[in-house]
Amino acid sequence: MRDGEAIVQARALTVVQLVPALEAGGAERSTLEIARALVADGHRSIVVSSGGRLVDRLLAEGSEHVTLPIGRKSLASLAQVPKLRALFRRERADIVHARSRMPAWLGWLALRGLSPRPRFVTTAHGLNSPGRYSAIMARGERVICVSNTVRDYQLRHYPRTNPSNLVVIPRGVDPEEFPYGYQPDGSWREWFFAEFAPLAGAPLLTLPGRGTRLKGHADAIELVAALKARGIDTRLLLLGARQAEREAYVAELEQLAASRGVADRVVISAQRDDARDIYAISTLILQLSNKPESFGRTVIEALSLCRPVLGYDYGGVGELLTDLYPAGRVPPLDRERLVERAAELLRYAPAIGPLQSYRLADMQAATLALYRELVRHD
Repeated sequence: MRDGEAIVQARALTVVQLVPALEAGGAERSTLEIARALVADGHRSIVVSSGGRLVDRLLAEGSEHVTLPIGRKSLASLAQVPKLRALFRRERADIVHARSRMPAWLGWLALRGLSPRPRFVTTAHGLNSPGRYSAIMARGERVICVSNTVRDYQLRHYPRTNPSNLVVIPRGVDPEEFPYGYQPDGSWREWFFAEFAPLAGAPLLTLPGRGTRLKGHADAIELVAALKARGIDTRLLLLGARQAEREAYVAELEQLAASRGVADRVVISAQRDDARDIYAISTLILQLSNKPESFGRTVIEALSLCRPVLGYDYGGVGELLTDLYPAGRVPPLDRERLVERAAELLRYAPAIGPLQSYRLADMQAATLALYRELVRHD
């Protein structure tokens, strides 16, 4: 126990996290990671959401779950305000932590007039469209920003925000889940290349990301075609791009690959549970979003495995590459420089050391310290 924590640690905190649902996504993943850390530290963890496939895992790890439809963007959702107020009062919440806009609005309204009043924390996970609806994320007594990009965005669009209330706590990767130098066993590798035969026989480039233009799939296909024109043989896996209701977009990507003469070198897959193994056998992980993103978790996952990352130098991805792997930075949307840098990294990729930052334990410790600080000043 560190100096100054004894009084706070003498009693357990009750922390209520608000999130629309517990299905999948960065906010949901962070919710579970903080819930797990709270339980491990002897605190009480409650999550309010409309439910989802991650609820069983949350409960198994020692947290409690309250099912309320707090994610719908509708005036009807205001009916949840008195239920949340009763919950906060009944459970004697110390901290209410909102991770999305509608839950944040409902939580903020529920806290009005409540005495004693729990402390209100928000996390800005993304670069939401600026406006009155999104402004709620800047109203936390502390606003956790997942990157400096997000912090700057909040200050630019909500200049009345007190800068001292904004705290940058990046997401983190678990080194045990993504161990340094990890390689899957030979039987998995053999099965994978039998399943995806077009990917065998050349350096593998992997671009993880859902089926949306934002992720830069077209740039990745153009990259493989440009490398082929230079006599550099590669294969490309667009991991997670094949999704329900995105068939037209996938067909467009397939047509682009065919028109560029690389259809036999490109595979478009659905989301998979063996992403870690795929990263580990990839020669390069690509991050080519055509707009700045708030963070870029796959960057630190790949680097934790000791795999090089090539990405556009803006937003959270640019921040991470600047800090951890400058050799992988490319000026935003500069396809010519992208090809040059890819060729360089395929020829020789600078060494990658074990991660000393952006670790899951760092994120958990910083968040719990923020909770303690707020309660300490009650």
